[in-house]
Order: sequence, then C-alpha cells, then structure tokens
Amino acid sequence: MKRRQTLEAGLAAGLGGWLPASALAAQPVAAPSAPRVLRYAFPVAETGFDPAQISDTYSRTVTAHLFECLYAFDHLARPARVMPLTAEDLPVVENEYRRWTVKLRPGTYFIEDPAFQGQRRELVAADFVYSFKRFADPAVKSPFWATVEDLKFLGLAELRQQALKSKQPFDYDRPIEGLRALDRYTVQFNLEEPRPRFLETLAVSDLYGAVAREVVEFYKDKIAEHPVGTGPFRLAAWRRSSRIVLERNPGYRERRWDAQPAVDDTEGQAIAAKLRGRRLPLLDRVEISIIEEVQPRWLSFLNGQADLMDRVPAEFIDVAMPGGQVAPNLARRGIRGRRVLLSDVVMTFYNMDDPVVGGLAPEKVALRRALNLAVDLEREIRLVRRGMAIPAQSPVMPHLSGYDPNFKSENSDHDPARAMALLDLYGYVDRNGDGWRELPDGRPLVLEYATQPDQQSRQLNELWQKNMAAIGVKIEFKPAKWPENLKAARAGKLQMWGVASAATGGDGQMMLTRYYGPQAGLQNLARFRLPAFDDIHQRMTRMPDGPERLALFDQAKRLAIAYAPYKLHCHRYVADLMVPGLVGYRRPAFWNTWWHLVDMEPGAAGAQGEAGARGARA
Repeated sequence: MKRRQTLEAGLAAGLGGWLPASALAAQPVAAPSAPRVLRYAFPVAETGFDPAQISDTYSRTVTAHLFECLYAFDHLARPARVMPLTAEDLPVVENEYRRWTVKLRPGTYFIEDPAFQGQRRELVAADFVYSFKRFADPAVKSPFWATVEDLKFLGLAELRQQALKSKQPFDYDRPIEGLRALDRYTVQFNLEEPRPRFLETLAVSDLYGAVAREVVEFYKDKIAEHPVGTGPFRLAAWRRSSRIVLERNPGYRERRWDAQPAVDDTEGQAIAAKLRGRRLPLLDRVEISIIEEVQPRWLSFLNGQADLMDRVPAEFIDVAMPGGQVAPNLARRGIRGRRVLLSDVVMTFYNMDDPVVGGLAPEKVALRRALNLAVDLEREIRLVRRGMAIPAQSPVMPHLSGYDPNFKSENSDHDPARAMALLDLYGYVDRNGDGWRELPDGRPLVLEYATQPDQQSRQLNELWQKNMAAIGVKIEFKPAKWPENLKAARAGKLQMWGVASAATGGDGQMMLTRYYGPQAGLQNLARFRLPAFDDIHQRMTRMPDGPERLALFDQAKRLAIAYAPYKLHCHRYVADLMVPGLVGYRRPAFWNTWWHLVDMEPGAAGAQGEAGARGARA
C-alpha cells in the first residue's frame, strides 16, 4: 500500500499534490505524441561509420550526429562562429598557438553498448587523446593521417614510426607530450609549430569526434559497423548502400537549442524565435534512403516519401525552381526552396604517377594544360548543371579566406586552338593518320577516365568525349560505383577521375591540401608533389591571418594552375526543397551537423504525401 501511495503521489505531483487512487483512475491517459521523423535520400552510398577510416561526405554526415568533438559551429551564425560542444569553454591558448588546453564539461555519456559491460560510460579527456592517436595507428589505415600529422602533435609521428619499424601493435599507452589528459576532464594539445586556426580543427565533428577505446577493442575490424558515440542520435538500423536509420539517443545530456543568428538575419531570427530553448535533439528519428539515380530520388520527394530534397538534381532545377523561385505547383503545396552558392569545387584529377598524364616534365605539364583548355566549362555549366554553378578560377572556394572573386586564370578558358598548338609543340601529333594523336614517343595516346553509372556522369562523359575529340585525343571511360572508384583512387590505380571537395571550415587553405605532397594518395588524390608548393603550404599553416598570408594564397593558386594536376571545373549552386513541416533547416556553410537542430512537425509528412499523390493523379 505504501509503495502504491508513493507511485500515485509521483503521478500527481505534476498537478500540485496528492490525488486519491479513484481520482487517478479517472484521469484520461494522454495519447503518445506522434514521432518526429525526417526522411530524405543520399545520392551516394555510405562506406562505414568509423570517423578515423572514412572520407566520403555521406558517411561523415552520419558520424557527425553519432560522435561529438570538443567544439561545434553555430548553426545559424554567419560568418561562422565556433562554440563549445563537449568542452566547458573556449580553450586556453599559450606558447604562440602551440599549446591548447581544454576543459570538458562533466556529464556527457556514451550510448549504452555491450562493450561497456553494463556500466554507464562518461566521456573523459583520455577519450580525445585516444581518438587522435587512432589516426596515427598504421593498422587503422586512416586516409586522414597526413592531415593529423600536419597538425604536428609532439611525439605522435614518432609513435607511429615506432609501430612501423617494430611491426608491433601501436602503443596507445605510451604517453606523448602532444596529447595529454591532465586530469579526468582536462585535455591538452601541444604542437611543434604554431597553429593559429587549431580551434576550427577541434570543431570538425564528423572527423574528430571522441571514440571509446573499449568499443574499438570490443568490435575490432567490425568497428565501422558499430558506431558508439555521445551524440544526439544512435544508429538504429542499417542496410548497407540502401537504408540508414538514426534514433534519438535516450541518454543524451540536457542540451538546448541556442543558435545565434546575426541581428539583420531575418530568416535566422525567425527560426531562432521558434526553436530557441527547446531540448535537443528535436527529432525522434532520421531515415536515410540511398537513391543513386536522380529521377527516382526526385520522385520520392514529389510523392511525399521524403521531407527534404537535398540538392535538387540539375536535370529538374528548371521544373523545381524556374528563375530561382519555387514552381507554382510546388508552392501551392507549401513547399519552400532555397538556392545558395556552396563552398565547394568540382574537379578532375590527373594521377601524377601515371605514365601518360603524370609527371612534372614540360611535355607532361603541357599535355594537362592542353586537356584543361579543351574542356568547355560554359557548356558544362549551362547544359549539364543547368546554370547551377560558376567557373572555378582557382582551388580556393567561395566564402573562405583566400577566395578572391576578382582572381582570373586560364583554368576557366575554353581554347581548343591553343590546346592543339600546345600538343603540336610538345610532340603529341597524329603520326599514322587515323585522326588521333600519339605520345611524343609514338605510342598511342589514350586517356582513361573513371566514372559512375548515373545520368549526370553520363552527360559529363559525353561532354569530355566531344571536347577531347575536338583536339584529336582519344578518351575511354571506366564506370564503377563511387566507393570502388574512391578506393582505387587512393591506391593510385586511376588515371583520371572527377570528384568534388567541400569545405569543413572557414580557412581556404584546406583546399590547397589537395596539392600538398605529404597528402599524396590521401586528400591529394592527384599525388602531386612540388617542393615549392609544399613550402608555401607549410608557411601558411604556421602564419596568422593577414596580408602576408593572403599573398601566399595568390602564389599557391598560380602554381596550382600552372602545373595543372587538376582540372578545376566549377563552384556549385545548390537548391534545396523542403515540406511545410520541416522547421529550422538552413544548409550549413561547411559542416555536416544539423539533424538534431531541425524539427519535423507530426502529420506534415503525411499531408505532403497525399498532396503529392493528388498532384500526380491530376
């Protein structure tokens, strides 16, 4: 009886006091609220969910919501602002940007998992030490080791070399000066060289989120299938290359929506007024379908099977947003749209180790420059991309430091006559009269371009075919799935491949890393190695922002264009469409973390589906 009275008292507490059992029995039971679910599609399959082993955008978008790092970017602040996430405050910075000390906020816990043997596992400073060390472990084979190595943590590269030379397992227990857990909640980073922008590094949540050592050791080589983090969501279901489902982390700490848009940001202020102070995550579940073909992906949105059309395919942009405005038939359904210029760049890399297109010899540089001049960017943007891009003049992306909208280079020029003159000058001529040029030594000149079996890739292939035929160069295409091409590219097995790179921070130097020698085979898929460029890159890394650093940006751009290890195509516009019930969405500037910050009003998805079905029947 006493236990029952206590239970009844607890139930009644929200009404201000005790209620008799008879009164309690008479109280209506509130119906559970409908789950708040966001549904949309990825155009490319994921590769796994271990932050240290993945590099593709789509896998990293998922891990950004499962794992947490020390800092995050404010969702609505423009220009970007870094704020504490699992850290208690901003770092203490000493020794001319070489020492960064961070205090963690107590009370952050990993999701429950068998690896913890029934214990509730708190996030501690040692987890960040361990997570950064994993990038150096040769057994992990992290594609981002060169990126982490370039941060110059004292002793980390030596620890890796010890494992390589001894052929023994990486010694995670060996302390190093560069990564130190001073106490349970204090982590300190000591760097060999100044890193004035290290704070932004600590905010790259899709890469530097904390991983628990017990989990890695429990799942071993299956770790990419068992993500266990402290983030707002947990992986609930996964059918590889088909469907990914994330659900609310039931043990997520109390965290409130607190974005700070600029005072003159009308849209941002309206979002903030509606969501500020609500507990995160706002969504109960996120359901991701993998739909690689553009037409089925577009139809899934029209038919109400998705709440967000992430990146309206170029083929449908004139139907969806003619003249930059949402089409009337969609607007009548309450669908909203937004068009923005991305901080990204689309490019084709030439494998610098390839005997046909690679190398720094004058005739090889001339070949790549000729091929670049033959590419008709105006036609590509107008016909294939439906006007949703601007020509790229350099590797540095819009909205980032080092980007100059007035910078002009030959990269965007379409000049077949000049291309043919270069080829003739350096001995790439048609010796046998078959209409195709040969190499200077008389062997056939045949380009091999890796590609994917989707509609846009096919259109781009047709344009490459036409552009190369115009200058007498034969080109063949080798189609494969995107993850397969990525694996082959890292191994140096592709001669040419078209990829895109998006910013993860506000510093334009990140794109120049694509040309940095120590990143060859990793971020530097072209495997370009030029000591003069590497020297500029290293100086920029150590230098605070200012006019001197901007001057180095200009030098780096000119070397990148002159040696042409990449054909830089364009910086893309992107248009997103969303149903009426999706609240708070605005495309992030250069981070992947936003699912927990938007709301999906229950019932709105169903209404969208019915409206879409009626529209289809009509």
